[in-house]
Amino acid sequence: MRGSRALGRTGDAPTAIIIQFATTFGIWILAEAVGLSGILTLVVYAMTVARLPRSPLPARMRVPVFAVWETAVFVLNAFAFVLIGLQLRPIWERLGDLAYDYALVAFAVLVVVIFARFVWVMAFNKALRVRIDRRGFNPPRPMARPTRAGAVVISWAGMRGIVTLAAAFAVPETLQDGSPFPYRDLILLTAFVVTLGTLTLQGLTLKPLIVKLGLSDDDPVGRETRLARAEAYRAALAAIEGDDSLAAKLLRKEYGAAIELNAGSERTELADAQNHALRRKALNAAREKTIELRRASVIGDDAFHLIEEELDWAELATGR
Repeated sequence: MRGSRALGRTGDAPTAIIIQFATTFGIWILAEAVGLSGILTLVVYAMTVARLPRSPLPARMRVPVFAVWETAVFVLNAFAFVLIGLQLRPIWERLGDLAYDYALVAFAVLVVVIFARFVWVMAFNKALRVRIDRRGFNPPRPMARPTRAGAVVISWAGMRGIVTLAAAFAVPETLQDGSPFPYRDLILLTAFVVTLGTLTLQGLTLKPLIVKLGLSDDDPVGRETRLARAEAYRAALAAIEGDDSLAAKLLRKEYGAAIELNAGSERTELADAQNHALRRKALNAAREKTIELRRASVIGDDAFHLIEEELDWAELATGR
């Protein structure tokens, strides 16, 4: 994890972004050089980094870094589907008389993929419910009891995406002896059919299926978020316990209100817990006043940008 340690020593957001991109592509190149799958290696690396106990980046760097990565992921996803669409027609033309036979094989694989997920999920759900009937339902954290309807939804939610397409395109065009890789066009066509079929068929019908089964969301993520928020603010209060300064007293009142709002079972947004709407109103007034001072030439551009940056960080803290 040398890349992560390097990020921790970097205080500049653009430099951190360059290091992350270089590390990502470097791992891909290294995996290909030693004969491993670049895609799977990157997936493993990303999962490992995501499980690190502490991020090497401070908050002021995470905001722009995450924004760049979200934009890159969106653009690459769109580009990948465009690339697939452009290559589908040449693949279809190369197949010639075998095109329709290959299409039948691809649709057969699509059906098998959907059916196999149903078999696996429903069988696991049945085994889990049998175990619960014998030993009781004692989950490590609050969660809904598994049901047949829930298993049906999970089975139907097996959409495939960019990883499937990328894995298919990772198949080499030729073997080591220079001969064409057997059935590569069939693999690409099948990957495209499976991806497009699951995204359209399952993706567009998932919501009607949930409505038909009468399932409702009891907001488990929101419940865990309220719990984590209350515990986090209790830890924050404990950290400043015994400090009698004015700033500590104000923080104790603010954190105490946040704990009280999030200790109940009702849904409470972070903005409600910390009165962020009021803060945003005050920040907007402060921003307008700063612009007014600049227009009146009371302050210069350097001072304006410094104050603007401070107000931006304060606004980010309100969740917007």
